[in-house]
Amino acid sequence: MVCGGFTCSKNALCSLNVVYMMVGLLLIAVAAWGKGFGLVSSIHIIGGVIAVGVFLLLIAMVGLVGAVHHHQVMLFFYMVILFIVFLFQFGVSCSCLAMNRGQQETLLNSAWGMLHNRTKLELENKLNCCGLLDTNATHAQFDLDVSTCNAPCKHTSCLQCGDMMLDHASEVLKILGGVGLFFSFTEILGVWLAVRYRNQKDPRANPSAFL
Repeated sequence: MVCGGFTCSKNALCSLNVVYMMVGLLLIAVAAWGKGFGLVSSIHIIGGVIAVGVFLLLIAMVGLVGAVHHHQVMLFFYMVILFIVFLFQFGVSCSCLAMNRGQQETLLNSAWGMLHNRTKLELENKLNCCGLLDTNATHAQFDLDVSTCNAPCKHTSCLQCGDMMLDHASEVLKILGGVGLFFSFTEILGVWLAVRYRNQKDPRANPSAFL
């Protein structure tokens, strides 16, 4: 069969889903490794990473089984879900690449407010800083964080954790946005392959059978 035919589309879709499965397993393994070595103790962060890994793994399994068996229903749900994921990931990636410093501060404040106190203390110890950002809107929370902070720098003079994070935030957001944008295009490739493969006739099937 020439490339672009039934066999080529099937092999390409299977290969893409195998890659997605490996990425999903990698996310789960990294989350477990981080928890095991005590790098991250927040159950919300660990649970979030594992949930993304499991979701990606399940979607990849649906796509792989659908591709192997040329299953019309599974391929349909696979391409619909993958297209929704593409829209969401593409929007988030573009937002990361376009985010300015003021928006970064707002995002940091929101994320900091959702963190457990234990996670905040761990970050302060690892970064050797106290509190996030001392602004008019967050002054009360900043004072509370500083009073409970036990970072080594508290005996001398501590920097704000927010300032340290913002120094690297632009670079991190560009990396996250770029990686997310790259994977979003692999997802639209997966949708295109699924649509193409779903509408192709299996040359080994009964010629009188429906697609």
